[in-house]
Amino acid sequence: MMVSTRQTADERRTAVLAAAISEFARSGYAGTSTDAIAVRAGISQPYLFRLFGTKKDLFVATYELVADRIIGAMTRASAGLGGHEALDAMGVAYLELMQDPEILQVQLHGFAAAPSDPDIARSCCRTFEVLWELVHARTQLPDEDIRNFFSMGMMINVMSAIDLLSISEHWAQSFCPMPEKAQAIQHATQALKAQRCAELAAHAEVPA
Repeated sequence: MMVSTRQTADERRTAVLAAAISEFARSGYAGTSTDAIAVRAGISQPYLFRLFGTKKDLFVATYELVADRIIGAMTRASAGLGGHEALDAMGVAYLELMQDPEILQVQLHGFAAAPSDPDIARSCCRTFEVLWELVHARTQLPDEDIRNFFSMGMMINVMSAIDLLSISEHWAQSFCPMPEKAQAIQHATQALKAQRCAELAAHAEVPA
């Protein structure tokens, strides 16, 4: 007896979000077409809209999925820790996660789209609220320490976007908040880039 391979709506949503991460990471909210996402996900464009309603709804869902991954990584890293030890663990987890170019780019595209769209801005604000609550609960540190932590997070975004860790000169390496972790993070970055190149090559080989 043949087993049905028909996907459920939840499985389709998961596939669409995976495709949306790749497409939005590449072209941003304004520059990405829903048709490109539908093609990558292997569904029709009308069915994509049945699942998510509008392009903005899909972008917000994609941004929130990325945010959930950030929150999850920081939550796991700081489990059982407190104070500056928890803060350092969350910082390393965030730095490592930002070496995934798609996670980084979707987050940056969210920030870029927020000034002109209040719905996207609210989603970004909600993410910062959840992250602030997490950091405060795990560390119990003063607001100034938490503010400095988030400021360094923004620096990490820039460092990751321009691949500052690959520059060996002192001025570049001095920006890294955890110099002793830089080499391990560089290896992780290289592995992610190799994986991404392999995925892109495989995708290009798929017949239209």
